[in-house]
Amino acid sequence: MEKFVGAQHEFHDAAFVQGWADRFVPSPPRLALFDLILDQLTRPSIPNPHVLELGLGPGYMARHILDRNDRVSYEGLDFSTVFFDVARKVIGPAMPRMILTLADLMDQSWPGKITQTPGAIISTWALHDLGSPQAVADVYARCYEILPKGGVLVNGDFIKPAGTDWDYEAGRFEIDQHLTFLRQAGFSAPMHLGSYEANRETPTSAQNYACLVAVR
Repeated sequence: MEKFVGAQHEFHDAAFVQGWADRFVPSPPRLALFDLILDQLTRPSIPNPHVLELGLGPGYMARHILDRNDRVSYEGLDFSTVFFDVARKVIGPAMPRMILTLADLMDQSWPGKITQTPGAIISTWALHDLGSPQAVADVYARCYEILPKGGVLVNGDFIKPAGTDWDYEAGRFEIDQHLTFLRQAGFSAPMHLGSYEANRETPTSAQNYACLVAVR
């Protein structure tokens, strides 16, 4: 039997998206990742309080951050208007502080769609769905170009753990490769901040994710 970790999604289908969002209401480890990202938004180097999230999805992280930091403005980028419908309900009263931006991260012109220069770019469980290491590297490069000096990029995403005997879908790859791509993009000292739900022996598609940070 082939040992493979991956997932297929239909993120333009309303029923699929709602079911997916219902299944992935944040668990304690996922909330811990949100808190780690939230901490990064208080770095003194960050030049402005505008946050850009790549892959807004159902809006769980946006709600978490907006509920806990009343200084930030927030822009959620996604390629699915169906996710915007779910996010509006999830974010609820904080929606006046939100901007929803429709763009596809596979299109290298996506930076031209954002409404203002962010002081921080964040993402969770999204970039692996771009389907290849090169696609993630391209996003890192665009983020470096967008961010002003002192701006921060924080990515919490599924990875392929070192030493695994399992095959992983192409968008899930090792932490060291992420750090290499970040350095190649121009970030001088990217760091691995933490890993969550590690499981090398019997992994599911919802396990093995890490948080990476890079400062412009």
